[in-house]
Amino acid sequence: MYGLVPGGREWIEMAHLLKTFSITPRDFVRAGEISIAIQGILKSVGFGQDVIRRASVCAYESEMNVVMHGGKGTFFLAVEPEMIVMEVADDGPGIQDIDLAMQEGYSTASPEYREIGFGAGMGLPNIKKNADEMEITSEKGKGTRVKILIRAEEESGGAG
Repeated sequence: MYGLVPGGREWIEMAHLLKTFSITPRDFVRAGEISIAIQGILKSVGFGQDVIRRASVCAYESEMNVVMHGGKGTFFLAVEPEMIVMEVADDGPGIQDIDLAMQEGYSTASPEYREIGFGAGMGLPNIKKNADEMEITSEKGKGTRVKILIRAEEESGGAG
C-alpha cells in the first residue's frame, strides 16, 4: 500500500496533520464520532466534497467494524495536500478469512447487531470501493489492521 507514500509509517508520523482517535468496543453512543470529526478536519483544510465523502465512508465503516467486532482500537489520520492516509488497528479476535470478509453480503455480525440494523456485510467492501488503496492484515487472537489511502484528486473515485 505505501508504495505511493514515501517512507511508509515514518511518513505518517511526519505528515502535516496527524490525529489519533481511540475506539471503545461496543460503544454505540460515541460510534460514528470519528468520521464526523474527519469530515470537519478535511473540510477545514480545503478538500472537496467527493474526497470528504469517500474518506468519511472509509472512516465510518472502519470505526464501526472495531466497535462491533474488535477489541480496543486506535484510528490514525494523516493528511497531506495530495493524500489522506487512515490506519485503524484493534486488539480484537482478528479476521478468520479476509477474502471471505471482503465479499459483499458476508457478515459475522451477531443477531444482537443485526437487530439494530448492522451486519449487511458491506463494511470492508465499502471501504475498498471508496479507497484508492486498502490493505488488511489480521492475526487470529491478536487483532486487525486496516490501512487506507485516498488521493486528493477529485476524479480518483476509489478502487472499486
